[in-house]
Amino acid sequence: MPMLRLPDCALCQTDGGVLVWRGTAMRLIRADEAQLPAFYRVVWNDHVAEFTDLSTLQRLSCMDAVALAEQTVRAILQPDKINLASLGNVVPHLHWHVVARWRWDAFWPQSVWSAPQREAEAAPLQRVRAQLPAVDDALRQAFDQRFGAA
Repeated sequence: MPMLRLPDCALCQTDGGVLVWRGTAMRLIRADEAQLPAFYRVVWNDHVAEFTDLSTLQRLSCMDAVALAEQTVRAILQPDKINLASLGNVVPHLHWHVVARWRWDAFWPQSVWSAPQREAEAAPLQRVRAQLPAVDDALRQAFDQRFGAA
């Protein structure tokens, strides 16, 4: 079955960030967010706008991927909190945000889409950035094991 892609959809035309893993149904990317380095997205490959556009089995698989991303990020980075969200107001292509949060981040305790509350603490921010290659590798391995190598 051919993949549904829309010419004016950014997530149909690009990976949407640093590609960490790609499978048949979905992909995992790391967003380029300077103040939020451990900001991942599970992106459905076909263009669908809403979670309920997926079949029951697809929804279970998608949420399993979101949970696997959260679990892996938590195990390595030990953030104070993980934020999960599926908004799609700006880009109406199904994607789930998996965002590691710390009390020192610029937006804490507000959402990552709020105005910054302060400057992020530089030293911990740099420590997280330095760990990203290891996090990406662990995510890739976990997704390959759970969903199969792409």
